[in-house]
Amino acid sequence: MNLIDKIPVMQLAIGALLLGLAPFFPEPHLFEKLRMLFHGTLIEAIDIFDLLMHAALPILLIVKLLRMYFTA
Repeated sequence: MNLIDKIPVMQLAIGALLLGLAPFFPEPHLFEKLRMLFHGTLIEAIDIFDLLMHAALPILLIVKLLRMYFTA
C-alpha cells in the first residue's frame, strides 16, 4: 500500500481519465466492455484483457482516494 501512497493524485486522475475513456470516439472501450460484461457477452480473452487494461488506472484511483479518505 505504500506504493499507492507515493503516486500523486493528479497524475493518477489524468491517467485514469485518458486510459479509461480511450478511444474517445465512437465510444470509450471501458463503457463498451462493461456493457458487454453486464449483458453476458464478454467471453473473448482479448475483450477481458481489454477491460482489465482500461479499468486498471480508474480502479487504482478509487483505491487511492478511499485510502486517503479513511486514513485522514
